[in-house]
Amino acid sequence: MKTLTTALAALATVGAASLAASQTPPAHESFIARLDTDGDGAVSREEAAAARQRLFARLDGNGDGVIDEQETLALRDAIMDHAVALQARLGSAWRRMDTNADGRVSADEFRARTMLFDLADRDGDGRLTATELAFMRGLFLGRRG
Repeated sequence: MKTLTTALAALATVGAASLAASQTPPAHESFIARLDTDGDGAVSREEAAAARQRLFARLDGNGDGVIDEQETLALRDAIMDHAVALQARLGSAWRRMDTNADGRVSADEFRARTMLFDLADRDGDGRLTATELAFMRGLFLGRRG
């Protein structure tokens, strides 16, 4: 569920993130960073097992040591709720980008949509740093960074 919330925040900043893509580490590096608890740049068998245990604990909503059908259904419902919300946000964003209301988003309309970039660029230097992106992520997830 946290992953879906993160995905929603990432979609909301897609315009800003695409411009800062050269500063973003490849997906495999981000994956390693999340699991690499000792900071040695690699994921050990123990770190992988600990990550699986954390995932199990999140899925085992009532903490009884098993993932039952009720928990699986609750997770499925949460995923569907997030998907519906994401679909609505995407449609809304598309309509806002279609500034001439012709039912299509041109490349110029798409490029011109920089509101989130401008909001994320807290120091106004025309560049997004990891700190600025982390702050925006915190805003979308209800935390300040």
